[in-house]
Amino acid sequence: MGAALWRWGRGAGMAELSGGSEAVAVALWPPGEAPPAFQYSPESVAGADGELDPTEVTFPGCSCRSSSCEAPACPCLSRGHSYSSLRLRLAEQQQQPFSRPVFECNSLCCCGEGCQNRLVQRGLRLRLQVFRTQRKGWGVRALEPVPAGSFVCEYAGEVLGFAEAQRRIQAQSPQQPNYIIAVREHLHDGRVMETFVDPTRVGNVGRFLNHSCEPNLFMVPVRVDSMVPKLALFAAADISAGEELSYDYSGRFRNSPGASREHKPLEEENSLRKPCYCGSRTCASFLPWDSSLFSTPASSPQTFSLKHT
Repeated sequence: MGAALWRWGRGAGMAELSGGSEAVAVALWPPGEAPPAFQYSPESVAGADGELDPTEVTFPGCSCRSSSCEAPACPCLSRGHSYSSLRLRLAEQQQQPFSRPVFECNSLCCCGEGCQNRLVQRGLRLRLQVFRTQRKGWGVRALEPVPAGSFVCEYAGEVLGFAEAQRRIQAQSPQQPNYIIAVREHLHDGRVMETFVDPTRVGNVGRFLNHSCEPNLFMVPVRVDSMVPKLALFAAADISAGEELSYDYSGRFRNSPGASREHKPLEEENSLRKPCYCGSRTCASFLPWDSSLFSTPASSPQTFSLKHT
């Protein structure tokens, strides 16, 4: 797994964000401007607390000998959602009012690298551009058409334990941008699995994605080698070249209405919340937040709450 400080690329006057660590260059716009420096990593890494290592292999591999695994023979495919022609099956997602996890074939599987159940682990394949927006700071847009169901990018960063995530969010000032995401997966047996990812210091292009109340991306936890998921973002509809990419920070989009625990703030607390500039018809005026986890309202993390069956 590579990591590099972002740097200016050479050629055609175009800045390149990933330092060559992605298979496809991540462009920057406009020329001469760049976000504050951070360490670019195409995949999530273990946090400074060392509590979780997303690269550890704990899942057994499948024994499929075919070039591409198929259900129901492959145990990886039987665990959750699956792909079709290297895209997420959106028709099934639309029929179900909840998100489902994905289990990809892993490094111990006997199937080949061309298996259709290996998608997110292949990393970025689309041409994206990090650009300066008018009111939202930096954002991300597609430089090519993106068909519905396509994997766009991972939300990668440091994978933290609860204590370190809480310490970091409470140490932030209201003026600082917050990148920490808290993903809660509500399992059918009542258990809740939590994943905390912080791309503030180490992260990828996903850290620049903005919130929208009517987003064109949705997040799905994708597991490859262990129970630590990759937070993968897929296209919710066909996306045009030049269109800004966004997702719902609260996790309500394409999910069960009861799965989200967004705190309903008192009127006087609205002054502490960050305004939403998504411009959608259903804009809630403020960015989503959840005060149940951290005690600093203005610096509350993005909180994804997903319900699985």
